[in-house]
Amino acid sequence: MLAIRKGSATKGVAMYEIDEPKELPEGWALVEVWKASICGTDVHIYQWNEWAQKRMNPPVTIGHEFVGKVLKVNGGLGKVHEGDIVSAESHVVCHTCRECRRNMYHACENTKIIGVHMDGAFAEYIAIPEENLVKLPPSVPLEAGSVLEPFGNAVHTVQSADVRGKKVVVTGVGPIGVMAIPVAKALGATLVIATDLSPYRLQLASNVGADVTINVKEKDPVRVVNDLGGADVVLEMSGSQSALNQGLDMIVPGGEMCILGLPDNNVSLDIANNVVSKGITIHGITGRRLWETWDLGLALVSSGKVDLTKVITHQFDFKDYQKGFDAMMSGNSGKVVLNIK
Repeated sequence: MLAIRKGSATKGVAMYEIDEPKELPEGWALVEVWKASICGTDVHIYQWNEWAQKRMNPPVTIGHEFVGKVLKVNGGLGKVHEGDIVSAESHVVCHTCRECRRNMYHACENTKIIGVHMDGAFAEYIAIPEENLVKLPPSVPLEAGSVLEPFGNAVHTVQSADVRGKKVVVTGVGPIGVMAIPVAKALGATLVIATDLSPYRLQLASNVGADVTINVKEKDPVRVVNDLGGADVVLEMSGSQSALNQGLDMIVPGGEMCILGLPDNNVSLDIANNVVSKGITIHGITGRRLWETWDLGLALVSSGKVDLTKVITHQFDFKDYQKGFDAMMSGNSGKVVLNIK
C-alpha cells in the first residue's frame, strides 16, 4: 500500500510502498482510509523541529486525522462493525495509569499517538484499536469526518468555560481557532470576536460566524474589545505571549480564559493584577475528553449546528501531498484534506 512516512530524522516526508497491516492484535480493527487531513503536528514532523525530534523515532507513517471504512475487527467491544464509516480518536491510552483510572483518559500518562508514536493514517489502510473508532451517522459529510479529531480540541476548549449569553474572544484563528467560533455560537455565545495577524484567517473566521474580527497589526484588540464591554471568556489558541497578556487585559472580573495554544518558550504574565485581583479562572486544555467531547462534537455536526465543510479550504489527491503541506505551511489555509480513496 501507499503511505506517507517520516523515513529518517531529517526535514521532509516521502511516499513509500509498504506492506498492508496483516495481523490485528486482539481488540484492533483494520480501516480503509478514504480521506485524511493535515494537522499542525504533521507540519512539525515535516519540518523536523524540536517538538518532533523529542517525540518521534522514524521510520513512522504519519497522519492522525481521518475518515474511512471498517474492513475487519478482531474481537473488540462491538462498538463498530465491518462496513461502518468511522473517524477516530488519535490518542491510544493505557487504561492503567492514575489518570485513566480517574476517567481522565485525555491526560493519560502513557498516551501513544497514531502518526507520531505508531503508524498513522496517511496510508491506504490503518490498524487501530477498535475502542478508538467513532461510527459516523450518514448526516456527517466525509470531509467533515476527516477533521472531527481536531474539531474535538475546539469543542473541548469552548466547553471548558460557560459561554452561554457571553461575549467570547478567540485569540488566534488557525484551523482550530476557526472551528471554535461556530461551536461557541452553537453553545450560546451572544458575541464572538476573533483576533489574528492574518487577513486570510480573519476572513475565514468571519465566514464561519465571527461577529467581529480584529487584525492586531492594525488595531489594539484590548481597546476594541473593552469598547464592546470586555470579554467574559477568552479562548487562547495562538500560543503567543502578547495574545495571552492581551486576553487577560480584556477579560472582565470573574471571567474565564481557556488556553489551548502552546507557547514556544516561557511566558511572562501579570498574575497579581490580571488573574488574582480580577478573580480570573484559567483552564489548561489538552486533547479531547474521552468520550464526552466526541459525543458533543458529533452531535453539533450531525445536527447541522456546525458546518465543518466551511473550515476545509483545500483538498488534494493523495499523491499530491506536497501541495497539501505547502498550503498548510503558507498560512493561507484552513484545514487541508488529502483524498486517499
